[in-house]
Amino acid sequence: MTASTSQRNLWAQFNALQLGSGWEEEDLQKPQILIEDVYGDSHPGSVHLMELSRQAARGVVEKGGCPAHFHATDLCDGCAQGHDGMNLILASRETLCDMVELHGGFVAWDGMVVSSSCDKSIPAHLKAMARLDIPSIFLPGGSMRPGPNQTTSLVAGDISLREKRQDAVSPQEIRDYWLTGCPSVGACTFLGTASTMQCMAEALGLALPGSALAPATMRDIQAYARRTGRAIMNLVEQNIRPSQILTLAAFRNAIVVHSAIGGSTNATLHLPAIARELGLVLPVEWFDEIGRTVPHIGNIFPSGSHLTESFWFAGGVPGIQRKLKDFLDLDVMTVTGHTLGENLEALEADGFFRRNVGYLHNYGLEPDQVILPPQDTRELGTIAVLKGNLAPEGSVIKYSACCQEMRKHKGTARVFDCEEDAYAAVVAGQICPGDILVIRYEGPRGSGMPEMLMTTEAIVCDARLNGTVSLVTDGRFSGATRGAAIGHVSPEAAAGGPLAYIHTGDLLAYDIENRSLNVVGIDGRECSPDEVNRCLEQRRATWPLKQPPARKGVLKRYTASALSAMQGAGY
Repeated sequence: MTASTSQRNLWAQFNALQLGSGWEEEDLQKPQILIEDVYGDSHPGSVHLMELSRQAARGVVEKGGCPAHFHATDLCDGCAQGHDGMNLILASRETLCDMVELHGGFVAWDGMVVSSSCDKSIPAHLKAMARLDIPSIFLPGGSMRPGPNQTTSLVAGDISLREKRQDAVSPQEIRDYWLTGCPSVGACTFLGTASTMQCMAEALGLALPGSALAPATMRDIQAYARRTGRAIMNLVEQNIRPSQILTLAAFRNAIVVHSAIGGSTNATLHLPAIARELGLVLPVEWFDEIGRTVPHIGNIFPSGSHLTESFWFAGGVPGIQRKLKDFLDLDVMTVTGHTLGENLEALEADGFFRRNVGYLHNYGLEPDQVILPPQDTRELGTIAVLKGNLAPEGSVIKYSACCQEMRKHKGTARVFDCEEDAYAAVVAGQICPGDILVIRYEGPRGSGMPEMLMTTEAIVCDARLNGTVSLVTDGRFSGATRGAAIGHVSPEAAAGGPLAYIHTGDLLAYDIENRSLNVVGIDGRECSPDEVNRCLEQRRATWPLKQPPARKGVLKRYTASALSAMQGAGY
């Protein structure tokens, strides 16, 4: 009898309820495993997860456990683009985490498997694993197939921009995109937040080695699912819990991998929020500090050329870890019950790193074209944390997706109080080359911290603006964002940060090398720092903050309670 079984025996109705749900009497004495997923019809990253969960359940049964399926469907950022639904997306991370906590806490489970593919569900699941702290393992939902000519669903940015500029796109071109933009189940096949967070789960030691970004239509992902079910039983037997895996050393390892692959800026929200569940403080500055020494070797779109399927064929996360052993703590514990170093040795012996190379050959590629040799890599890191009089607490930019010419820039601010207005100005041709778009009141307290993918894609898809226009916001970006996009500006406008007090026509400047973001001029005239500060203080004394609209339910609770983006934007 397990310790959890004794708790379940405190009330006779519990066992009667389980038997009434189709369990057998023998099952009552077995380790009981919660299998939690985001299965549902909401998007391609979720619709296939029941199949994976069933495979995991078979693995549990093989090892003498009894699985139980629970579901809480997640949301898709892509479906929420362009309307107020995007305001709910980051809040859904907290709500989904709470839902898993409820599922995992109302019954004394012996262990838990969680499965998801995408942007907010993965960090929600990882937060819940840390919060519940029972033996747990994460099962990634894998990668979508590439689109025609190695394209991704991000073709939508160009299609949508031209669709809004009358007669710039044909109905046939739109329909062709509909039919080919998302050709299979799985996470979108660029290194957006979904793919980044699958990699982070594995890099933290919470998923089986090699499981992140396995193609969602191949047999391998089914095998990983079955092995995940067997692995949770081993964790239960050894009583290995997330708190033993999620050490600061594990988080450092994950940031090394993030820096090496060119991961999403959203990881700067999610990893600190996961650490917070265990009482750990993970400063956003670590992404910058660690990245300054780590070679960016992942040649993966949008910070590189190739798609996530090819990345997995080239070795995936273990391929990165194998090349960057000197940057990693190889003694950290993982969900295999072995250390990271032992896992890499086992993969080598199993032939993992050579087995999939032939799939790369189908595309005419070699592994070193996708995961670059460190000695051949000039760029270090991925993320910079910029500070200055516009972002006293900090802001973030993924410079690996920004051209060299735009890594230092001074321009005229074009200020908008919501993304919709900024996007409309881009579509209407009202933004000039060299401008710096400012979108404010879109932080966690302002509107729930929506992402700005529609606007960043409109900029890079406009030949007149691409490579000359920057965007600065207290909102966030998609992991797929390209260009000079500075987000998470803190304190945010709704909290009275300096962003609330700049005006169209002011001069802004940023410098990635020197990690700075500043107001350098007022109403078109360059000023000294003291003059700028005096002007901002005068405006603070006379300009009221924009008041949010009346809200209710989830969004009201989130915007009233959310922490700064520099602290993970959680509760």
